[in-house]
Amino acid sequence: MKKIFFILCTILGTQFAMSQEKTVEVGGAPMYPSKNIVENAVNSKEHTTLVAAVKAAGLVETLQSAGPFTVFAPTNAAFGKLPAGTVETLVKPENKTTLTKILTYHVVAGKYDAAAIAQLIKEGKGTAVLKTVAGGSLKASMKGKKLILTDEKGSTAEVTISNVYQSNGVIHVIDSVVLPG
Repeated sequence: MKKIFFILCTILGTQFAMSQEKTVEVGGAPMYPSKNIVENAVNSKEHTTLVAAVKAAGLVETLQSAGPFTVFAPTNAAFGKLPAGTVETLVKPENKTTLTKILTYHVVAGKYDAAAIAQLIKEGKGTAVLKTVAGGSLKASMKGKKLILTDEKGSTAEVTISNVYQSNGVIHVIDSVVLPG
């Protein structure tokens, strides 16, 4: 009986602690700062394509690790802007290397919230170059109050939701997929 009471108190305590966290809603779900990137992303209805791609690339374990990581997370609509059939082709096992390169191009080692990125942009006199885990670079700049990323091909993505804090980093939701050169 004591064991059941202890388990019940532990579960209720965890639920209470989570209900006290300051969350950001993404894709209809609260993102808990105490959860890691994967634990939160799987609950966002706007990131089902990204989650499927992360699974296909075998990156779940990496994004559950301590990090910290800054992830620029494209929405389903962002993936929908790619040419027809692109996502379906990329998630095939024979394209795992290419998919991994694209996904890790959306990740920067370290925890860079919007204020940290803005400071880097200021120091760079209008542009910050962010080194991605894939080995490429993303340019960050401001367009008015909007944070814009420019990939190596010259395409841009806008951060639509910033500072979604995770236990192992921070996520910034973007409206387009960025691609390495």
